[in-house]
Amino acid sequence: MPLRSRGRSPASHFKTMHIINRNTVAPFDTKDTSLIREIIHPRNSPAARQSLAEATLAPGAMTQAHFHPRAEEIYFVLQGAARMRLDEEQGIWDGALAAGDALVIPPGRRHQIRNEGEDDLIFLCCCSPAYEHEDTVLCDALFSGKAEPPKTE
Repeated sequence: MPLRSRGRSPASHFKTMHIINRNTVAPFDTKDTSLIREIIHPRNSPAARQSLAEATLAPGAMTQAHFHPRAEEIYFVLQGAARMRLDEEQGIWDGALAAGDALVIPPGRRHQIRNEGEDDLIFLCCCSPAYEHEDTVLCDALFSGKAEPPKTE
């Protein structure tokens, strides 16, 4: 008989159940200069083939253009307004993203995101296979200007 619940089921019912609260994960600067909280990753959870991170960019900030030779990536914007550039076979796609928007980034495609708003841009990044610095290749900018590491206070 399936387990039915009107709320959160006790973790004892699931051998692989593992809940990680984003507030318990320390942020770090990633290779593309964004501030990341690695919420789910094989290093800290039962996940075997994917990762989920929260990225933050300050107003006016942008990541360094990069691509992932192996990983497919999904961006999901939680807060803010962004401009995204993505290298496609037909040329560079340039589009606006806002809260609630999702975008798939195929492996090997150069991409760069810039915060266009007055508040922090916060978005989720899901990678499969899981994110690794070694699978991030920095490349020439898709926007003019320079990506700066986040300022920590």
